[in-house]
Amino acid sequence: MNYDVLIIGAGPGGIFSAYELIKMNPNIKVAILEAGNPLDKRKCPIDGKKIKSCIGCKTCSIMNGFGGAGAFSDGKYNITNKFGGTLYEYIGREEAIELMKYVDEINLSYGGEGTKLYSTANTHIKKLCLQNGLHLLDASVRHLGTDINYIVLKNLYEHLCGKVEMYFNTPAEKVEKTDDGYRVYAKDKVFEGTNCIISAGRSGSKWMESVCRDLEIPTKSNRVDIGVRVELPAEIFAHLTDELYESKIVYRTEKYGDLVRTFCMNPKGAVVNENTNGIMTVNGHSYEDPAKQTENTNFALLVAKHFSEPFKDSNGYGESVARLSNMLGGGVMVQRFGDLIRGKRSTTERIEEGFVTPTLTATPGDLSLVIPKRILDGIIEMIYALDKIAPGTANDDTLLYGVEVKFYNMEVEIDKNLQTTHKGLFVIGDCSGITHSLSHASASGVYVARYIAENMQNN
Repeated sequence: MNYDVLIIGAGPGGIFSAYELIKMNPNIKVAILEAGNPLDKRKCPIDGKKIKSCIGCKTCSIMNGFGGAGAFSDGKYNITNKFGGTLYEYIGREEAIELMKYVDEINLSYGGEGTKLYSTANTHIKKLCLQNGLHLLDASVRHLGTDINYIVLKNLYEHLCGKVEMYFNTPAEKVEKTDDGYRVYAKDKVFEGTNCIISAGRSGSKWMESVCRDLEIPTKSNRVDIGVRVELPAEIFAHLTDELYESKIVYRTEKYGDLVRTFCMNPKGAVVNENTNGIMTVNGHSYEDPAKQTENTNFALLVAKHFSEPFKDSNGYGESVARLSNMLGGGVMVQRFGDLIRGKRSTTERIEEGFVTPTLTATPGDLSLVIPKRILDGIIEMIYALDKIAPGTANDDTLLYGVEVKFYNMEVEIDKNLQTTHKGLFVIGDCSGITHSLSHASASGVYVARYIAENMQNN
């Protein structure tokens, strides 16, 4: 159980750390500890027929396992410093972009070849947004789709097998500093490593807080994003998604001056459940294969809330909002936009009579009883703003699923090498609080792997 490098978490950060480590030094001894299952055993029991909602599996296959929470996402790799994290503040803007491009090339060589790279460069849509008080963020977007993303991960898994040791259903419980490195306790096993890379993802945010507390690693409060997932006919956003696929649009509300943004756009996709620490929230997927596509497009509308003294528990605030939705709806709640603005609770009958067929079985309800007024006012304002560039967004039958919550770890204090105050202990990916996307998390993994491999070579 002695290794050169221990990696906690087999999400994008952990995978690309391992990939780069063995590429630079095939003799390096690497172990990956993962709380979930191998890729082929990650199966959510929800089938929409016999099982329609979360049954509280011991380990959520959507959130945990090889590939991390992004394994069943729609596989969007955003190559940009404009959103997705602040990795560039630590390693530099050019280095961050180069690493994201490097990861993109690896994805292409492991099954993603032939997928399209979209770009906001020279698009007329930027002008259209500006004319209507909206701001389109610059990015290049590689869309793999949930299906191709799975193939890429499968090939990466096969590549790593035999080269690194992977321990599944092995959640790390405690990280301890030793004279020679680090000791990690996981179930009935004890692992020791000279270096330790923590890449526990957003689902590991609470556990990461305990690690920082035990090892006295400084942290600072981060944010939580709260909002809804919008579902409407694909034709309404087709002029945006056909050209850009993912359009990150930001709007500043007139009423409060808050920023509302679109997030995770899924053309011809499906709305799905997500289980975070036992709390049901909502997300979206889309596929590259036309046979798996739907007639709807979905995307999130999110408002970021930053808290200052004395309140520090931003994730706890988001959880309380999500729990309220779970309490009233027994899980995820859905409401027609027309019902929301008229102060009516949606019913099964009204949704069935509408022109948008839901892709997720959710409980009809009233989101105004769940989402704080300031946030909901901002979302409604944003829908009317989007209606100006995509007429039909504010139709009565547009569906809103709630709540969507993006939890962020408290920002961990790390240096330019993504290393904590303890030498040899690195925190990367979304659990660091500095990356919020597949591309940034993957890039952070490559960056740390190169630093460790070079140091080992020099020593």
